[in-house]
Amino acid sequence: MFCQKCRSLLLPKTLEGKRVLVCSCGYSSTISATKLTENVSKKHDMKVEVADKDFETLPTTTEYCPKCGNDSAYYWLQQTRSGDEAETKFLRCTKCNHTWRDYK
Repeated sequence: MFCQKCRSLLLPKTLEGKRVLVCSCGYSSTISATKLTENVSKKHDMKVEVADKDFETLPTTTEYCPKCGNDSAYYWLQQTRSGDEAETKFLRCTKCNHTWRDYK
């Protein structure tokens, strides 16, 4: 059910021994004919592993790095100008992480 004042979702709550539906705006409604049910979800233990090193998920290409001379680089395309112009190709060296643009 929804609040008649602000149209937000009403949440079940026990006030003075009675089950009522309440809203964050202060509106409350007693429901006697409707059966209220609550879904209780179990919290699952979750383990989060933090890696010490950044993992690149970008595709790689054969491209010469102007800084260190390496011949492999990650690349991605990004729209840097208006929509009717071509995308800009960015490259990042797999060895020294130097980043540059390819204007071809």
